[in-house]
Amino acid sequence: MIPLWSIPIATITGNCLILKPSERDPGAAMILAELAREAGFPDGVINIVHGSAKTVDFIIDEPAIKAISFVGSNKAGEYIFTRGSAQGKRVQANLGAKNHAAVVPDCNKNHALNSITGAAFGAAGQRCMALSALVLIGETKEWLPEIAERAKQLNVNGGFEEGADLGPLISPQAKERIEKIISSAEEEGATILLDGRGYKPEKYPNGNWVILIKILLKPCYIILLTCVGIRSAPQSSQT
Repeated sequence: MIPLWSIPIATITGNCLILKPSERDPGAAMILAELAREAGFPDGVINIVHGSAKTVDFIIDEPAIKAISFVGSNKAGEYIFTRGSAQGKRVQANLGAKNHAAVVPDCNKNHALNSITGAAFGAAGQRCMALSALVLIGETKEWLPEIAERAKQLNVNGGFEEGADLGPLISPQAKERIEKIISSAEEEGATILLDGRGYKPEKYPNGNWVILIKILLKPCYIILLTCVGIRSAPQSSQT
């Protein structure tokens, strides 16, 4: 998603671009590069580099690279911003996002339910714009069972399988982390409205599969969708 924003801006302003995807999931970046070549981009305008910390340091330290844009965790972003800025580079770092949606009673219910399901579970929740906290105002909290029912209808499968709506998590470590969060929420009194721990699609039984909706009585945090009900719209800005 992010390269689809940055590639047009960089190239239309006369710049070449180096894209370093996550070393855990580099496939989409390679597909974008192939599509750019088919579209007629000259060689060298879009460049894909792979790797982890050493590759990041190369990008930061290479004098020919004048600007860096990063989206990701706080720890990595703070490192990139500090080291890059110290070398006079322009550094844009977008860190630690958590996205909220407030649902008001006079909204279009069907549109809202479809949008929530797509925003929360698309890309298995593994994108910076994924919806992770849902604030339900007034009677909209009664819509939760319908959100869970729509989530149940998602086709959980390998990402390249036709008709797949929800793919696996990126790694066993990511699955383990989410399952720990679920267990912790249960211990703190959260209601698990939809619990997909242990789910195994027939074709990919060894994948990193989780789908979940949890509800807290206070602000709560979908593939882990946390939901909270409040009485009025002004409260949503305080949640």
